[in-house]
Amino acid sequence: MNNNDITLEDAQQKVDHWIKEYGVRYFSELTNMACLTEEVGELARVIARKYGDQSFKQGEKDNLGEEMADVLWVLLCLANQTGVNLTDEFFKTLDKKTCRDHSRHLNNPKL
Repeated sequence: MNNNDITLEDAQQKVDHWIKEYGVRYFSELTNMACLTEEVGELARVIARKYGDQSFKQGEKDNLGEEMADVLWVLLCLANQTGVNLTDEFFKTLDKKTCRDHSRHLNNPKL
């Protein structure tokens, strides 16, 4: 499989395999939720410095993609350990947003 062709289901399986081979076990759901919050904060810091009014401190990196991938990793862990199929849920959310917002943004004069 080419890494560029990975699906959400593939990603969930790869994370699960990694956890079982190298991670011993999943952290508890509560710990992973705290880890997700931490990773989102790290992502927010990079965005604030790259796109906001702050500048990078000496030694900080513009590692936007890495921080996004860290968020995704923990989210995939949470999905795996709680039995959520993110592919199914993604399409449910896409349908929900399409039905609910099909003209909302098109008719928004602010956009």
